[in-house]
Amino acid sequence: MTTIAVEKELHADDHSIKRPKLDYVFDIKTLLIFFAILAGGLFFAAYSISKDVTEAGVAVTTWTPFLLLGVALLIALGFEFVNGFHDTANAVATVIYTHSLPAPFAVVWSGFFNFLGVLTASGAVAFGIVNLLPVELILQVGSEAGFAMVFAMLIAAIIWNLGTWWFGLPASSSHTLIGSIIGVGVGNALMRGRDGTAGVDWAKATEIGYALILSPLFGFCCAAGLLLCMRFMIRQRELYQAPVGEAPPPFWVRALLIFTCTGVSFFHGSNDGQKGMGLIMLILIGTVPTAYALNRSLPESHVAMFAQASNDTMKIIQAKVAGYQEIGTPDPREILTNFVRDKNNFTDGTYLALSRLIGIIENDVKSYGSLAKYPAEAVGNTRNDMYLVSAALKLLPKVQDAELSKTEAATIAKYKSALDKSTQFIPTWVKICIAIALGLGTMVGWKRIVVTVGEKIGKSHLTYAQGAAAEITAMGTIGLADGFGLPVSTTHVLSSGVAGAMAANGSGVQMGTIRSLLLAWVLTLPCAIALSATLFFLFRQIF
Repeated sequence: MTTIAVEKELHADDHSIKRPKLDYVFDIKTLLIFFAILAGGLFFAAYSISKDVTEAGVAVTTWTPFLLLGVALLIALGFEFVNGFHDTANAVATVIYTHSLPAPFAVVWSGFFNFLGVLTASGAVAFGIVNLLPVELILQVGSEAGFAMVFAMLIAAIIWNLGTWWFGLPASSSHTLIGSIIGVGVGNALMRGRDGTAGVDWAKATEIGYALILSPLFGFCCAAGLLLCMRFMIRQRELYQAPVGEAPPPFWVRALLIFTCTGVSFFHGSNDGQKGMGLIMLILIGTVPTAYALNRSLPESHVAMFAQASNDTMKIIQAKVAGYQEIGTPDPREILTNFVRDKNNFTDGTYLALSRLIGIIENDVKSYGSLAKYPAEAVGNTRNDMYLVSAALKLLPKVQDAELSKTEAATIAKYKSALDKSTQFIPTWVKICIAIALGLGTMVGWKRIVVTVGEKIGKSHLTYAQGAAAEITAMGTIGLADGFGLPVSTTHVLSSGVAGAMAANGSGVQMGTIRSLLLAWVLTLPCAIALSATLFFLFRQIF
Protein backbone atom coordinates (compact mmCIF):
# COMPACT_ATOMS: atom_id res chain seq x y z
CA MET A 1 0.00 0.00 0.00
CA THR A 2 2.81 2.37 0.97
CA THR A 3 4.75 1.63 -2.23
CA ILE A 4 1.73 2.42 -4.42
CA ALA A 5 1.10 5.67 -2.57
CA VAL A 6 4.70 6.76 -2.97
CA GLU A 7 4.67 5.90 -6.68
CA LYS A 8 1.53 7.98 -7.27
CA GLU A 9 3.12 10.88 -5.46
CA LEU A 10 6.28 10.54 -7.54
CA HIS A 11 4.41 10.66 -10.82
CA ALA A 12 2.36 13.59 -9.62
CA ASP A 13 5.54 15.54 -8.94
CA ASP A 14 7.38 14.58 -12.11
CA HIS A 15 7.27 18.20 -13.36
CA SER A 16 9.47 19.25 -10.42
CA ILE A 17 12.16 16.62 -11.07
CA LYS A 18 15.20 18.22 -12.68
CA ARG A 19 17.81 16.30 -14.65
CA PRO A 20 21.33 17.01 -13.34
CA LYS A 21 23.60 19.15 -15.46
CA LEU A 22 26.04 16.83 -17.25
CA ASP A 23 27.39 19.01 -20.05
CA TYR A 24 30.46 20.85 -18.86
CA VAL A 25 33.31 22.34 -20.91
CA PHE A 26 36.66 22.32 -19.14
CA ASP A 27 38.59 25.57 -19.37
CA ILE A 28 42.10 25.81 -20.78
CA LYS A 29 43.70 25.80 -17.33
CA THR A 30 42.03 22.47 -16.44
CA LEU A 31 43.11 20.93 -19.75
CA LEU A 32 46.69 22.11 -19.23
CA ILE A 33 46.77 20.56 -15.74
CA PHE A 34 45.31 17.33 -17.15
CA PHE A 35 47.95 17.02 -19.88
CA ALA A 36 50.72 18.12 -17.53
CA ILE A 37 49.88 15.28 -15.13
CA LEU A 38 49.64 12.84 -18.07
CA ALA A 39 53.03 13.92 -19.44
CA GLY A 40 54.52 13.84 -15.94
CA GLY A 41 53.34 10.25 -15.45
CA LEU A 42 54.89 9.12 -18.74
CA PHE A 43 58.17 10.90 -17.96
CA PHE A 44 58.21 9.34 -14.48
CA ALA A 45 57.74 5.86 -16.01
CA ALA A 46 60.60 6.42 -18.48
CA TYR A 47 62.88 7.78 -15.73
CA SER A 48 62.08 4.86 -13.38
CA ILE A 49 62.80 2.25 -16.05
CA SER A 50 66.08 3.96 -16.94
CA LYS A 51 67.09 4.08 -13.27
CA ASP A 52 66.20 0.41 -12.63
CA VAL A 53 67.99 -0.76 -15.77
CA THR A 54 71.14 1.21 -14.85
CA GLU A 55 71.17 -0.08 -11.26
CA ALA A 56 70.72 -3.66 -12.49
CA GLY A 57 73.77 -3.27 -14.74
CA VAL A 58 71.96 -4.07 -17.97
CA ALA A 59 74.23 -3.77 -21.02
CA VAL A 60 72.20 -1.93 -23.69
CA THR A 61 73.25 -3.34 -27.09
CA THR A 62 70.06 -2.54 -29.01
CA TRP A 63 67.11 -0.22 -28.48
CA THR A 64 64.58 -2.61 -30.04
CA PRO A 65 63.41 -4.17 -26.71
CA PHE A 66 62.97 -0.69 -25.23
CA LEU A 67 60.96 0.44 -28.24
CA LEU A 68 58.66 -2.56 -27.84
CA LEU A 69 58.56 -1.87 -24.10
CA GLY A 70 57.45 1.72 -24.72
CA VAL A 71 54.68 0.67 -27.12
CA ALA A 72 53.48 -2.10 -24.80
CA LEU A 73 53.46 0.21 -21.76
CA LEU A 74 51.48 2.86 -23.64
CA ILE A 75 48.89 0.25 -24.62
CA ALA A 76 48.72 -1.12 -21.04
CA LEU A 77 48.29 2.37 -19.59
CA GLY A 78 45.76 3.09 -22.34
CA PHE A 79 43.74 0.08 -21.16
CA GLU A 80 43.69 1.46 -17.62
CA PHE A 81 42.76 4.91 -18.91
CA VAL A 82 39.80 3.47 -20.86
CA ASN A 83 38.91 1.35 -17.84
CA GLY A 84 38.77 4.55 -15.78
CA PHE A 85 36.31 6.48 -17.92
CA HIS A 86 34.32 3.32 -18.69
CA ASP A 87 33.82 2.38 -15.04
CA THR A 88 33.84 5.70 -13.17
CA ALA A 89 30.14 6.22 -13.93
CA ASN A 90 29.35 3.38 -11.57
CA ALA A 91 30.76 5.34 -8.66
CA VAL A 92 29.41 8.80 -9.49
CA ALA A 93 26.01 8.18 -11.10
CA THR A 94 24.14 7.98 -7.79
CA VAL A 95 25.69 11.10 -6.21
CA ILE A 96 25.07 13.07 -9.42
CA TYR A 97 21.45 12.00 -9.87
CA THR A 98 20.60 12.59 -6.21
CA HIS A 99 22.22 16.06 -6.41
CA SER A 100 24.64 15.09 -3.63
CA LEU A 101 27.58 16.38 -5.67
CA PRO A 102 27.78 18.37 -8.91
CA ALA A 103 29.05 16.27 -11.81
CA PRO A 104 32.50 17.91 -12.30
CA PHE A 105 33.35 17.71 -8.61
CA ALA A 106 32.04 14.12 -8.33
CA VAL A 107 34.21 12.99 -11.24
CA VAL A 108 37.38 14.61 -9.86
CA TRP A 109 36.58 13.26 -6.39
CA SER A 110 36.14 9.74 -7.81
CA GLY A 111 39.35 10.04 -9.84
CA PHE A 112 41.35 11.01 -6.74
CA PHE A 113 40.12 8.05 -4.71
CA ASN A 114 40.65 5.69 -7.65
CA PHE A 115 44.23 6.98 -7.55
CA LEU A 116 44.57 6.26 -3.82
CA GLY A 117 43.00 2.81 -4.25
CA VAL A 118 45.62 1.81 -6.80
CA LEU A 119 48.48 3.01 -4.59
CA THR A 120 47.34 0.87 -1.65
CA ALA A 121 46.60 -2.29 -3.69
CA SER A 122 48.14 -5.52 -2.44
CA GLY A 123 48.90 -7.14 -5.79
CA ALA A 124 46.94 -10.36 -5.08
CA VAL A 125 44.44 -9.67 -7.87
CA ALA A 126 47.25 -8.74 -10.28
CA PHE A 127 48.98 -12.10 -10.10
CA GLY A 128 45.69 -13.99 -9.90
CA ILE A 129 44.93 -12.58 -13.35
CA VAL A 130 48.43 -13.32 -14.70
CA ASN A 131 48.27 -16.94 -13.51
CA LEU A 132 45.37 -17.55 -15.90
CA LEU A 133 47.84 -17.40 -18.78
CA PRO A 134 49.37 -20.57 -20.28
CA VAL A 135 52.55 -21.57 -18.47
CA GLU A 136 54.59 -21.83 -21.67
CA LEU A 137 53.71 -18.24 -22.64
CA ILE A 138 54.63 -16.89 -19.20
CA LEU A 139 57.97 -18.70 -19.38
CA GLN A 140 58.75 -17.18 -22.78
CA VAL A 141 57.18 -13.78 -22.20
CA GLY A 142 60.22 -12.07 -23.73
CA SER A 143 59.90 -13.93 -27.01
CA GLU A 144 57.85 -13.13 -30.12
CA ALA A 145 55.01 -15.21 -28.69
CA GLY A 146 55.17 -13.21 -25.45
CA PHE A 147 54.82 -9.87 -27.19
CA ALA A 148 52.01 -11.23 -29.39
CA MET A 149 50.25 -12.38 -26.20
CA VAL A 150 50.50 -9.00 -24.46
CA PHE A 151 49.47 -6.94 -27.49
CA ALA A 152 46.54 -9.27 -28.33
CA MET A 153 45.16 -9.18 -24.77
CA LEU A 154 45.37 -5.45 -24.32
CA ILE A 155 44.16 -4.38 -27.76
CA ALA A 156 41.21 -6.81 -27.65
CA ALA A 157 40.19 -5.47 -24.21
CA ILE A 158 40.48 -1.84 -25.35
CA ILE A 159 38.43 -2.48 -28.52
CA TRP A 160 35.57 -4.12 -26.60
CA ASN A 161 35.62 -1.52 -23.81
CA LEU A 162 35.48 1.36 -26.29
CA GLY A 163 32.71 -0.34 -28.29
CA THR A 164 30.46 -0.87 -25.28
CA TRP A 165 31.22 2.64 -23.99
CA TRP A 166 30.23 4.14 -27.34
CA PHE A 167 26.79 2.54 -27.05
CA GLY A 168 26.50 3.57 -23.39
CA LEU A 169 26.53 -0.03 -22.12
CA PRO A 170 28.01 -0.59 -18.65
CA ALA A 171 29.97 -3.70 -19.69
CA SER A 172 32.58 -5.21 -17.40
CA SER A 173 36.28 -4.42 -17.87
CA SER A 174 37.07 -7.44 -15.68
CA HIS A 175 35.04 -9.74 -17.92
CA THR A 176 36.71 -8.20 -20.94
CA LEU A 177 40.28 -8.65 -19.73
CA ILE A 178 39.71 -12.20 -18.49
CA GLY A 179 38.05 -13.08 -21.81
CA SER A 180 41.11 -11.67 -23.59
CA ILE A 181 43.43 -13.78 -21.45
CA ILE A 182 41.40 -16.93 -22.12
CA GLY A 183 41.40 -16.08 -25.85
CA VAL A 184 45.20 -15.96 -25.88
CA GLY A 185 45.33 -19.32 -24.10
CA VAL A 186 42.87 -20.91 -26.52
CA GLY A 187 44.66 -19.44 -29.56
CA ASN A 188 48.05 -20.62 -28.29
CA ALA A 189 46.78 -24.16 -27.69
CA LEU A 190 45.16 -24.39 -31.15
CA MET A 191 48.32 -23.10 -32.85
CA ARG A 192 50.32 -25.82 -31.07
CA GLY A 193 47.97 -28.52 -32.30
CA ARG A 194 46.28 -29.08 -28.94
CA ASP A 195 42.66 -28.91 -27.86
CA GLY A 196 41.66 -25.27 -27.32
CA THR A 197 40.55 -26.05 -23.76
CA ALA A 198 44.12 -27.08 -22.87
CA GLY A 199 45.48 -23.54 -23.01
CA VAL A 200 43.86 -22.11 -19.87
CA ASP A 201 44.01 -22.70 -16.13
CA TRP A 202 40.33 -23.60 -15.97
CA ALA A 203 40.33 -24.13 -12.20
CA LYS A 204 41.42 -20.52 -11.66
CA ALA A 205 39.19 -19.32 -14.50
CA THR A 206 36.20 -21.08 -12.90
CA GLU A 207 36.99 -19.52 -9.51
CA ILE A 208 37.14 -16.05 -11.08
CA GLY A 209 34.10 -16.83 -13.24
CA TYR A 210 32.00 -17.58 -10.17
CA ALA A 211 33.01 -14.24 -8.65
CA LEU A 212 32.10 -12.40 -11.85
CA ILE A 213 28.81 -14.23 -12.43
CA LEU A 214 27.54 -14.26 -8.85
CA SER A 215 28.52 -10.69 -7.92
CA PRO A 216 25.78 -9.01 -10.05
CA LEU A 217 23.16 -11.44 -8.73
CA PHE A 218 24.38 -10.69 -5.23
CA GLY A 219 24.28 -6.96 -6.04
CA PHE A 220 20.66 -7.14 -7.25
CA CYS A 221 19.39 -9.16 -4.27
CA CYS A 222 21.42 -7.34 -1.64
CA ALA A 223 20.44 -3.85 -2.86
CA ALA A 224 16.79 -4.90 -3.04
CA GLY A 225 16.91 -6.38 0.48
CA LEU A 226 18.73 -3.36 1.84
CA LEU A 227 16.15 -0.96 0.40
CA LEU A 228 13.27 -2.97 1.89
CA CYS A 229 15.02 -2.89 5.30
CA MET A 230 15.48 0.87 4.98
CA ARG A 231 11.79 1.34 4.19
CA PHE A 232 10.88 -0.68 7.26
CA MET A 233 13.34 0.99 9.65
CA ILE A 234 13.57 4.58 8.35
CA ARG A 235 10.22 6.32 7.87
CA GLN A 236 11.55 9.55 6.35
CA ARG A 237 9.34 9.94 3.25
CA GLU A 238 11.64 12.15 1.22
CA LEU A 239 14.25 9.35 1.09
CA TYR A 240 11.97 7.34 -1.18
CA GLN A 241 11.04 10.22 -3.45
CA ALA A 242 12.89 11.67 -6.43
CA PRO A 243 14.87 14.87 -5.68
CA VAL A 244 12.87 18.05 -6.15
CA GLY A 245 14.62 20.61 -8.34
CA GLU A 246 18.33 20.76 -7.54
CA ALA A 247 17.90 20.44 -3.78
CA PRO A 248 20.48 18.12 -2.17
CA PRO A 249 19.29 15.27 0.10
CA PRO A 250 19.20 15.56 3.91
CA PHE A 251 22.66 15.99 5.40
CA TRP A 252 23.11 12.46 6.76
CA VAL A 253 21.90 10.88 3.49
CA ARG A 254 24.18 13.13 1.48
CA ALA A 255 27.11 12.18 3.71
CA LEU A 256 26.26 8.48 3.28
CA LEU A 257 26.03 8.79 -0.51
CA ILE A 258 29.35 10.65 -0.72
CA PHE A 259 30.96 8.10 1.60
CA THR A 260 29.76 5.15 -0.50
CA CYS A 261 30.80 6.91 -3.73
CA THR A 262 34.24 7.36 -2.16
CA GLY A 263 34.34 3.71 -1.10
CA VAL A 264 33.33 2.40 -4.53
CA SER A 265 35.95 4.63 -6.19
CA PHE A 266 38.67 3.52 -3.78
CA PHE A 267 37.91 -0.19 -4.08
CA HIS A 268 37.49 0.11 -7.85
CA GLY A 269 41.02 1.53 -8.01
CA SER A 270 42.34 -1.14 -5.69
CA ASN A 271 40.69 -4.01 -7.61
CA ASP A 272 40.71 -2.89 -11.23
CA GLY A 273 44.08 -1.13 -11.07
CA GLN A 274 45.79 -4.39 -10.23
CA LYS A 275 44.84 -5.92 -13.57
CA GLY A 276 47.00 -3.37 -15.35
CA MET A 277 49.79 -3.87 -12.81
CA GLY A 278 50.01 -7.59 -13.54
CA LEU A 279 50.15 -6.99 -17.29
CA ILE A 280 52.81 -4.29 -16.96
CA MET A 281 54.95 -6.65 -14.87
CA LEU A 282 54.67 -9.25 -17.63
CA ILE A 283 55.83 -6.65 -20.14
CA LEU A 284 58.76 -5.58 -17.95
CA ILE A 285 59.85 -9.17 -17.29
CA GLY A 286 59.71 -9.88 -21.02
CA THR A 287 61.72 -6.85 -22.14
CA VAL A 288 64.16 -6.15 -19.31
CA PRO A 289 64.27 -9.34 -17.19
CA THR A 290 67.59 -8.36 -15.58
CA ALA A 291 65.87 -5.49 -13.77
CA TYR A 292 62.41 -6.94 -13.13
CA ALA A 293 62.44 -10.76 -13.23
CA LEU A 294 63.50 -11.02 -9.56
CA ASN A 295 62.59 -8.82 -6.61
CA ARG A 296 65.95 -7.16 -6.00
CA SER A 297 64.54 -5.04 -3.16
CA LEU A 298 64.23 -8.01 -0.78
CA PRO A 299 66.69 -7.80 2.16
CA GLU A 300 69.53 -10.31 2.59
CA SER A 301 67.64 -11.73 5.61
CA HIS A 302 65.18 -13.12 3.06
CA VAL A 303 67.92 -15.53 1.91
CA ALA A 304 68.15 -17.18 5.35
CA MET A 305 64.38 -17.63 5.53
CA PHE A 306 64.33 -18.86 1.94
CA ALA A 307 67.12 -21.38 2.61
CA GLN A 308 65.33 -22.80 5.66
CA ALA A 309 62.02 -23.17 3.81
CA SER A 310 63.88 -24.73 0.87
CA ASN A 311 65.64 -27.27 3.14
CA ASP A 312 62.37 -28.26 4.81
CA THR A 313 60.66 -28.74 1.46
CA MET A 314 63.61 -30.62 -0.01
CA LYS A 315 63.42 -33.18 2.83
CA ILE A 316 59.77 -33.85 2.00
CA ILE A 317 60.43 -34.11 -1.75
CA GLN A 318 63.47 -36.38 -1.30
CA ALA A 319 61.47 -38.67 0.97
CA LYS A 320 58.92 -39.02 -1.85
CA VAL A 321 61.72 -39.60 -4.36
CA ALA A 322 63.27 -42.43 -2.30
CA GLY A 323 62.82 -45.74 -4.11
CA TYR A 324 62.17 -44.18 -7.54
CA GLN A 325 64.45 -45.17 -10.38
CA GLU A 326 65.66 -42.25 -12.46
CA ILE A 327 65.88 -43.29 -16.10
CA GLY A 328 68.33 -41.26 -18.19
CA THR A 329 68.64 -37.51 -17.58
CA PRO A 330 65.24 -35.99 -18.44
CA ASP A 331 64.90 -32.20 -18.42
CA PRO A 332 63.23 -31.27 -15.10
CA ARG A 333 61.84 -28.07 -16.63
CA GLU A 334 60.06 -29.96 -19.40
CA ILE A 335 58.57 -32.43 -16.90
CA LEU A 336 57.26 -29.67 -14.63
CA THR A 337 55.99 -27.59 -17.57
CA ASN A 338 53.92 -30.56 -18.76
CA PHE A 339 52.66 -31.16 -15.21
CA VAL A 340 51.60 -27.53 -14.67
CA ARG A 341 50.07 -27.27 -18.16
CA ASP A 342 48.11 -30.53 -18.11
CA LYS A 343 47.29 -30.53 -14.34
CA ASN A 344 46.80 -34.31 -14.19
CA ASN A 345 50.13 -35.36 -15.73
CA PHE A 346 51.67 -36.41 -12.36
CA THR A 347 54.26 -39.19 -12.62
CA ASP A 348 57.12 -40.57 -10.54
CA GLY A 349 59.34 -38.18 -12.48
CA THR A 350 57.48 -35.14 -11.12
CA TYR A 351 59.06 -35.44 -7.67
CA LEU A 352 62.43 -36.16 -9.24
CA ALA A 353 62.16 -33.03 -11.38
CA LEU A 354 61.10 -30.94 -8.36
CA SER A 355 64.01 -32.24 -6.31
CA ARG A 356 66.52 -31.34 -9.00
CA LEU A 357 65.10 -27.87 -9.74
CA ILE A 358 64.70 -26.93 -6.04
CA GLY A 359 68.34 -27.94 -5.56
CA ILE A 360 69.46 -25.74 -8.46
CA ILE A 361 67.53 -22.72 -7.11
CA GLU A 362 68.84 -23.24 -3.56
CA ASN A 363 72.46 -23.48 -4.71
CA ASP A 364 72.13 -20.32 -6.82
CA VAL A 365 70.52 -18.27 -4.03
CA LYS A 366 73.18 -19.38 -1.53
CA SER A 367 76.07 -18.70 -3.89
CA TYR A 368 74.96 -15.17 -4.78
CA GLY A 369 73.89 -14.23 -1.24
CA SER A 370 70.87 -12.10 -2.29
CA LEU A 371 68.62 -11.57 -5.27
CA ALA A 372 70.16 -8.15 -5.86
CA LYS A 373 73.53 -9.80 -6.60
CA TYR A 374 72.29 -12.13 -9.33
CA PRO A 375 74.28 -11.69 -12.56
CA ALA A 376 72.33 -10.49 -15.58
CA GLU A 377 72.66 -13.75 -17.52
CA ALA A 378 71.20 -15.85 -14.66
CA VAL A 379 68.18 -13.75 -13.72
CA GLY A 380 65.76 -14.90 -16.44
CA ASN A 381 66.44 -18.62 -15.97
CA THR A 382 66.18 -18.40 -12.18
CA ARG A 383 62.90 -16.53 -12.40
CA ASN A 384 61.45 -19.18 -14.74
CA ASP A 385 62.70 -21.98 -12.46
CA MET A 386 61.10 -20.31 -9.44
CA TYR A 387 57.83 -19.78 -11.32
CA LEU A 388 57.74 -23.43 -12.46
CA VAL A 389 58.47 -24.82 -9.00
CA SER A 390 55.89 -22.49 -7.39
CA ALA A 391 53.20 -23.46 -9.92
CA ALA A 392 53.96 -27.17 -9.47
CA LEU A 393 53.93 -26.93 -5.66
CA LYS A 394 50.56 -25.18 -5.82
CA LEU A 395 49.12 -28.17 -7.68
CA LEU A 396 50.68 -30.94 -5.57
CA PRO A 397 48.17 -30.88 -2.65
CA LYS A 398 45.35 -31.25 -5.20
CA VAL A 399 46.84 -34.38 -6.76
CA GLN A 400 45.76 -37.54 -4.99
CA ASP A 401 48.82 -39.51 -6.17
CA ALA A 402 51.13 -36.96 -4.54
CA GLU A 403 50.10 -38.33 -1.10
CA LEU A 404 50.86 -35.24 0.97
CA SER A 405 49.90 -34.94 4.64
CA LYS A 406 48.54 -31.67 6.03
CA THR A 407 51.88 -30.93 7.73
CA GLU A 408 53.80 -31.56 4.50
CA ALA A 409 51.35 -29.38 2.54
CA ALA A 410 51.82 -26.54 5.06
CA THR A 411 55.62 -26.77 4.80
CA ILE A 412 55.46 -26.72 1.01
CA ALA A 413 53.08 -23.73 1.11
CA LYS A 414 55.63 -21.80 3.20
CA TYR A 415 58.34 -22.45 0.61
CA LYS A 416 55.96 -21.52 -2.21
CA SER A 417 55.29 -18.19 -0.45
CA ALA A 418 59.04 -17.51 -0.31
CA LEU A 419 59.32 -18.24 -4.03
CA ASP A 420 56.40 -15.93 -4.81
CA LYS A 421 57.93 -13.07 -2.82
CA SER A 422 60.98 -13.41 -5.04
CA THR A 423 59.11 -13.21 -8.34
CA GLN A 424 55.73 -11.56 -7.69
CA PHE A 425 56.19 -7.90 -6.80
CA ILE A 426 54.96 -4.51 -7.99
CA PRO A 427 57.48 -1.62 -8.06
CA THR A 428 56.13 1.60 -6.59
CA TRP A 429 56.52 3.47 -9.88
CA VAL A 430 54.24 0.95 -11.63
CA LYS A 431 51.52 1.60 -9.04
CA ILE A 432 51.91 5.36 -9.44
CA CYS A 433 51.69 5.22 -13.26
CA ILE A 434 48.63 2.94 -13.18
CA ALA A 435 47.07 5.23 -10.56
CA ILE A 436 47.62 8.27 -12.79
CA ALA A 437 46.18 6.50 -15.87
CA LEU A 438 43.11 5.22 -14.01
CA GLY A 439 42.60 8.46 -12.10
CA LEU A 440 42.80 10.64 -15.22
CA GLY A 441 40.63 8.18 -17.13
CA THR A 442 37.81 8.67 -14.63
CA MET A 443 37.61 12.33 -15.66
CA VAL A 444 37.02 11.66 -19.36
CA GLY A 445 34.04 10.26 -21.23
CA TRP A 446 31.99 9.37 -18.15
CA LYS A 447 28.71 10.93 -19.32
CA ARG A 448 27.46 8.06 -21.55
CA ILE A 449 27.51 5.44 -18.81
CA VAL A 450 26.27 7.88 -16.14
CA VAL A 451 23.13 8.55 -18.18
CA THR A 452 22.50 4.81 -18.61
CA VAL A 453 22.88 4.08 -14.89
CA GLY A 454 21.03 7.20 -13.74
CA GLU A 455 18.15 7.31 -16.22
CA LYS A 456 17.76 4.15 -18.29
CA ILE A 457 17.71 1.31 -15.76
CA GLY A 458 14.63 2.33 -13.77
CA LYS A 459 11.36 3.77 -15.04
CA SER A 460 11.47 6.64 -12.56
CA HIS A 461 14.14 9.02 -11.32
CA LEU A 462 16.67 7.57 -8.88
CA THR A 463 15.74 8.28 -5.24
CA TYR A 464 18.11 8.92 -2.35
CA ALA A 465 17.40 5.53 -0.76
CA GLN A 466 17.87 3.66 -4.05
CA GLY A 467 21.21 5.36 -4.66
CA ALA A 468 22.39 4.60 -1.12
CA ALA A 469 21.31 0.94 -1.29
CA ALA A 470 23.07 0.38 -4.61
CA GLU A 471 26.29 2.14 -3.56
CA ILE A 472 26.52 0.43 -0.14
CA THR A 473 26.11 -2.94 -1.86
CA ALA A 474 28.73 -2.15 -4.50
CA MET A 475 31.24 -0.84 -1.97
CA GLY A 476 30.87 -3.88 0.30
CA THR A 477 31.00 -6.43 -2.52
CA ILE A 478 34.07 -4.96 -4.21
CA GLY A 479 35.84 -4.46 -0.88
CA LEU A 480 35.32 -8.11 0.09
CA ALA A 481 36.42 -9.35 -3.34
CA ASP A 482 39.57 -7.24 -3.09
CA GLY A 483 40.33 -8.75 0.31
CA PHE A 484 40.06 -12.28 -1.12
CA GLY A 485 42.11 -11.39 -4.21
CA LEU A 486 39.22 -11.93 -6.63
CA PRO A 487 38.46 -9.62 -9.57
CA VAL A 488 34.82 -8.57 -9.72
CA SER A 489 32.96 -6.23 -12.01
CA THR A 490 32.27 -2.82 -10.48
CA THR A 491 29.98 -2.17 -13.44
CA HIS A 492 27.80 -5.21 -12.96
CA VAL A 493 27.57 -4.94 -9.18
CA LEU A 494 26.49 -1.28 -9.25
CA SER A 495 24.11 -1.45 -12.23
CA SER A 496 22.48 -4.63 -10.91
CA GLY A 497 22.24 -2.93 -7.50
CA VAL A 498 20.37 0.00 -9.08
CA ALA A 499 18.04 -2.46 -10.83
CA GLY A 500 17.45 -4.34 -7.56
CA ALA A 501 16.68 -1.12 -5.67
CA MET A 502 14.27 -0.02 -8.43
CA ALA A 503 12.50 -3.38 -8.37
CA ALA A 504 12.24 -3.44 -4.58
CA ASN A 505 10.78 0.07 -4.52
CA GLY A 506 8.15 -0.87 -7.08
CA SER A 507 9.53 1.76 -9.48
CA GLY A 508 9.95 -0.78 -12.25
CA VAL A 509 12.87 -1.28 -14.61
CA GLN A 510 13.24 -0.48 -18.29
CA MET A 511 13.38 -3.91 -19.86
CA GLY A 512 15.00 -2.59 -23.04
CA THR A 513 18.03 -1.38 -21.05
CA ILE A 514 18.09 -4.53 -18.92
CA ARG A 515 18.09 -6.68 -22.06
CA SER A 516 20.97 -4.63 -23.48
CA LEU A 517 22.90 -4.98 -20.21
CA LEU A 518 22.29 -8.73 -20.11
CA LEU A 519 23.29 -9.03 -23.76
CA ALA A 520 26.54 -7.16 -23.08
CA TRP A 521 27.07 -9.34 -19.98
CA VAL A 522 26.56 -12.56 -21.98
CA LEU A 523 28.54 -11.46 -25.06
CA THR A 524 31.54 -9.90 -23.34
CA LEU A 525 33.39 -13.13 -22.58
CA PRO A 526 32.91 -14.91 -25.94
CA CYS A 527 33.54 -11.72 -27.95
CA ALA A 528 36.69 -10.89 -25.97
CA ILE A 529 37.89 -14.49 -26.36
CA ALA A 530 37.31 -14.44 -30.13
CA LEU A 531 38.91 -10.99 -30.54
CA SER A 532 41.97 -11.88 -28.49
CA ALA A 533 42.50 -15.29 -30.13
CA THR A 534 42.25 -13.72 -33.60
CA LEU A 535 44.65 -10.90 -32.75
CA PHE A 536 47.08 -13.38 -31.16
CA PHE A 537 47.10 -15.42 -34.38
CA LEU A 538 47.69 -12.27 -36.47
CA PHE A 539 50.46 -10.94 -34.23
CA ARG A 540 52.22 -14.33 -34.24
CA GLN A 541 52.45 -13.99 -38.01
CA ILE A 542 53.76 -10.42 -37.76
CA PHE A 543 56.37 -10.79 -35.00
